Amino acid sequence: MPLSPSSLDTVAPVLIREISTFVLEAPIAKPVRNSWRTLTSRSALLIRITDDSGAQGWGEVWCNYPPRGAHHRADLINHVAAPIVSGRDFDSPQQVFSALEKALRIPSVTAGEPGPFAQITAGIDNALWDLVAKRAGKPLWQYFGGESRVEVYASGLSPDEPAPLAEQAMKNGFRAVKLKVGVDTATDLKNSADLRAILGPSGKLMYDANQRWTVAQAEKEMRRFAEFKPEWMEEPIAGDEPLSAWKTLAATSVLPLAAGENARGRTEFDGFVESGVLQYLQPDMGKWGGFTECLPLGRRTIAAGIKFCPHWLGSSVGLIASLNLLGAAGGKGWGEFDANPNPLRERLMPEDIRVSDGFITLSNAPGIGFAPDAAVLKELAAK
Repeated sequence: MPLSPSSLDTVAPVLIREISTFVLEAPIAKPVRNSWRTLTSRSALLIRITDDSGAQGWGEVWCNYPPRGAHHRADLINHVAAPIVSGRDFDSPQQVFSALEKALRIPSVTAGEPGPFAQITAGIDNALWDLVAKRAGKPLWQYFGGESRVEVYASGLSPDEPAPLAEQAMKNGFRAVKLKVGVDTATDLKNSADLRAILGPSGKLMYDANQRWTVAQAEKEMRRFAEFKPEWMEEPIAGDEPLSAWKTLAATSVLPLAAGENARGRTEFDGFVESGVLQYLQPDMGKWGGFTECLPLGRRTIAAGIKFCPHWLGSSVGLIASLNLLGAAGGKGWGEFDANPNPLRERLMPEDIRVSDGFITLSNAPGIGFAPDAAVLKELAAK
């Protein structure tokens, strides 16, 4: 049965017959750079779950780092997580999530890898909700009682000649772009001036420092960007800094703060929501929580007056799921849409997804609205 807008309590029985993983990789012509790394190819890890009735759901696991991270997480799913939940009756995807959290706690501690274990749990959760919604014949945003129209921004503009990418984004229907900063001040300021000219006074400019600075450095560096009237500065400090550091920074910051993609766990996210240090909260549902945790978080975030802006950088499967998450939570925020060329997004993207005047209207088709083309998956399979 569909969920009410205020609750995730539901009965949607699942018996997992099979979990299949698909590791994808594609080279890119132009590297994508941020303040500390450079991507020369794009990778993705997709999950397909089949239940005892033959229904299928698709999910995606965050795997952007380190190199071959997708292979490692696929091994964790195939050899650790899948044997725990396959062939068992569960009352709902939430129950599967809880079972995995409990069963994987000690293995994750032993391996010293809480992040990857949280990521595979999230990916499995997302695939199960896709499956459940498809069985119900409803798109995920509607199944959860949300909105179909969501605002998006063009993400991933690296410091290397971002203007052409911004111009193309505007032609493609975007009205907001996000620039990566923190590599070189002169370059950052030139890029900012160029993008502000392209966007005009009404266009939205966001920044992402990718955890570049200390608190003291961030207080100083962010002042350089105030004249360009940005919507936010994302992750000016490390994602694992304590809440006290964010409070210190928020007290003096001349720019609104955004973060959350590198947070993990209910306590950490609730600290952000309750403290009000962020104006924009950006959980990544492929890194932690899936729909089971991130949808209630989104509702709490919006109720607290904070914009809910799910993070995503991967293939179209996770992207569309993330936009459905935003819609399901009520749509009060921004969805991240990577603007860089990426075959894993472009080749698998459903045709009915278009950006118009800064918004996307989500599909009325069940679940995330599509299933990846098998021929394309075979072609893009990592070697």
